[in-house]
Amino acid sequence: MAIDRQTVTTCLWFDSQAEEAAKFYVSLFPNSFVTATSRQGDGRALLVEFALSGVMFQALNGGPVYELTEACSLSVACDTQAQIDRLWSALVADGGEESQCGWCRDRFGLSWQIVPRKLGEWMTDPDPAKVARVVAAFMPMKKLELAVLEAAYRG
Repeated sequence: MAIDRQTVTTCLWFDSQAEEAAKFYVSLFPNSFVTATSRQGDGRALLVEFALSGVMFQALNGGPVYELTEACSLSVACDTQAQIDRLWSALVADGGEESQCGWCRDRFGLSWQIVPRKLGEWMTDPDPAKVARVVAAFMPMKKLELAVLEAAYRG
């Protein structure tokens, strides 16, 4: 399926798992698919282009020169606790790792923030007491719990 090329595309550097990672990522989100794969002479993928929920990414098999770090993460806004739970479980499975405050790392080393969609609204509320309650609620959490955060916001 052809889609319009966006002007700025994030390129994720992998040692040799670009194709496997791209296929895993597109399995997690609706409106997601691999759009193109360029291959080396031996048939191994070099660059995989893919869309996640309509946003284009590239995965490059660049070798072991660079590694993914928490300095770059993908943030996913979730509407329900079921969405948070499903994504969190999939991302930390098979060697992924939980972190703090809704952050995790998948088995390929990519960091993710799995957050309630309302978190941005709560964190920018003009009432500093509401913001402080939300921050106090999510700081000790690994996977975020929507109901707990919403109760903290409401006071």
